[in-house]
Amino acid sequence: MRPFSIAAVGFLLRKKPLEVICREAWDFWNRHCPMTNRPFDPYYRDVQCPRCLFALLLVPLALVSACDRGGRPGLTGEVAPDFTVSDGTSKIHLADYRGHIVLLNFWWSQCAPCIQEMPGLLELHHDRPDLAILAVSIDEDEDSYKRFITRRHVDLITVRDPNQSAAKLYHTEGWPETYIIDRSGVIRRKVVGDPDWSNSEMRAYLQGL
Repeated sequence: MRPFSIAAVGFLLRKKPLEVICREAWDFWNRHCPMTNRPFDPYYRDVQCPRCLFALLLVPLALVSACDRGGRPGLTGEVAPDFTVSDGTSKIHLADYRGHIVLLNFWWSQCAPCIQEMPGLLELHHDRPDLAILAVSIDEDEDSYKRFITRRHVDLITVRDPNQSAAKLYHTEGWPETYIIDRSGVIRRKVVGDPDWSNSEMRAYLQGL
């Protein structure tokens, strides 16, 4: 984990008002650090500075976390680790998709960025049925997972992996996270967070593989 100096926080304070930094820290927390049990959210959401100083304390933590999430780029350019995951209903064996462009997506049903990302993935799936979009959920709660699949009309390939056996092979610690794998099984790109899958640059990149 990379250190973040107190001096950097001071620099931010000179560049932006404290209230702006607080709001940005709160927004960053919600986008990148989803949690199912945050009992104080309703209170802190409406708190104004200076009582939102707690958010300022999150700035270094959030920035360090963001660096840490992308801190294992070594898999890019390497053959994607093979795995087999079965939940009794669905099964994914990565090697079965050799010869296809694969988007290996790690997600879970209570993750806010994952929820935001899913419509874009579904749209991409419908626009590019030639792509193998494999969504591996880390949901421990089977009912929550099934409700999500039903209510969101998820019709791409997905499987539940509560033990995170596949995610651990890819050193995934933040969700969502997607690995773009070429036809030879080599990881070409790692996408962290909720990207815009309809973005022209992303569509052109996928088309060029």
